[in-house]
Amino acid sequence: MIGYYVHHQGSGHLHRATALAAALDVPVTGLSSLPRPAAWAGEWIELERDDRWADEPVDTAGGHLHWAPLGEPGLRSRMAAISSWIADAQPRALVSDVSVEVALLARLHGVPLISVVLPGDRGDRAHRLGQAASSALVAFWPEEAEGMVRGVEARLHRIGAVSRFPVREAPVVRRGPVRRVVVLGGRGGEGLTDADLALARAQTPGWDWEVLGGEGPWLADPFPSICDADVVVTHAGQNAIAEVAAARRPAIVVPADRPHDEQRTTARALAAGPWPVVVEPEFPATGWADRLERAAGLDGSVWSRWCDGRAPERFAALVGEIVGAEVAR
Repeated sequence: MIGYYVHHQGSGHLHRATALAAALDVPVTGLSSLPRPAAWAGEWIELERDDRWADEPVDTAGGHLHWAPLGEPGLRSRMAAISSWIADAQPRALVSDVSVEVALLARLHGVPLISVVLPGDRGDRAHRLGQAASSALVAFWPEEAEGMVRGVEARLHRIGAVSRFPVREAPVVRRGPVRRVVVLGGRGGEGLTDADLALARAQTPGWDWEVLGGEGPWLADPFPSICDADVVVTHAGQNAIAEVAAARRPAIVVPADRPHDEQRTTARALAAGPWPVVVEPEFPATGWADRLERAAGLDGSVWSRWCDGRAPERFAALVGEIVGAEVAR
């Protein structure tokens, strides 16, 4: 038995957790404030939320933690629930995706810890503490993507992106009188407005625009739309990039502002590498006709080096190494 913790602000990570758990040959218990995913095969423990006071100044215990509000009943409840599960289940390891506080709780119970590392600046005191307590650190981007994270120890295992959709062997070459742009909106629309999109549409009469998420419609399965796009316009969140890579589509990447410079760091790394992207610091007001032409000419097959579909197997092998090493002691 192992545990897999998913932070409540990482709803997109549920798909990743499900894919990774399915690759393991041991039972996996999910722990999260998020509801159980439909495809989750094992036990799921839904934890109480701990962000009733999210609008108040963040209590970081003097910078040693990221979230530790004194007297927060939800925090006390969720930590007690995790402790109780550890005592009863005696897990062989716990994956934290992502919480320094949950990671430290597991380690203080003597449980081997695998911590997921996100892009950006992760060199603050709390991140360093969580890294030091971990038996392994894992990141979901390829070895050749340089500059994705700062402040992390060298023992990081970069296993490639995990997409909730199966990877395409090769990009589809589309031909037709009207070409397609798919816009992936994230949480809160990533700052895009109807006016922004109207300006872009007005400059590109030969292109059909479809907006998914954010201010656009929600689709349970957006992958067919992504695969059928000549160009995808997306923020720089890990899951969105993984899905674009799995579809082998060229992209225009406009990073959103996120804590620890997460998306802007990812965008810089994408721009510096061989990846089939055009990176813009903000959603541009002009130049869309040339920008789409430039992006459409990029080779989407290069994404196979970012997301090859085998990251879950590499993750399972890493967990097996950690669990095996601890059992052998």
